[in-house]
Amino acid sequence: MPFRSPVKHSEAIRRTDMTAFLNRLAPVALMTALLAIPGMTAAQTMDHSKMDHSAMMAQMSGGGPTEAGQGAFAAIAEIVAILQADPMTDWSKVNIEALRQHLIDMDNVTLLAQVVEADVDGGAVFTVTSPDAAVAASIRRMTLSHAATMTGSGGWIMAAEEAPNGAVLTVTGPDAAQIRALGFIGVMTVGMHHQAHHLALARGQMPH
Repeated sequence: MPFRSPVKHSEAIRRTDMTAFLNRLAPVALMTALLAIPGMTAAQTMDHSKMDHSAMMAQMSGGGPTEAGQGAFAAIAEIVAILQADPMTDWSKVNIEALRQHLIDMDNVTLLAQVVEADVDGGAVFTVTSPDAAVAASIRRMTLSHAATMTGSGGWIMAAEEAPNGAVLTVTGPDAAQIRALGFIGVMTVGMHHQAHHLALARGQMPH
């Protein structure tokens, strides 16, 4: 076996490490240099009109990022991909805007609604309101449709009615402790019907 000098071997390792470090540093140095140009901003260095989106998609297919960046956007993107992959899609009926409006309702109810919970025999009653008229309308649409769709499922009885600035949802069932622990928004997720609802909305079928 040929003799290899320990000194030369260690120098070769250091050169390899330095090369790798400089390769990692190059993009950062380039960005720094661009930002140093008078009048150049970070936004200009990320001008979407100048990006090669086809190259980005190819990179993603090779193990790049998959998150769309925002929940509603990702939900719409998923539905659009399903519709495009289905040769039976009737594009004359597709209504992506209806889905977007429904996702706005979901966002309003999830993040902006005010909920007051009270125990009743076998479950709970949730008074869901908002001083904002748009959010109150979202509450009514979401709560009344969910109760109508899911009552009887799993032995739960759901009843909803309109109220000033929102709606009142009463839920009872064989496990009152579970209903109370889930609270209003937990109860609203039960049933996993939202995904099918989103696809039906996008197809122009307008369920409930």
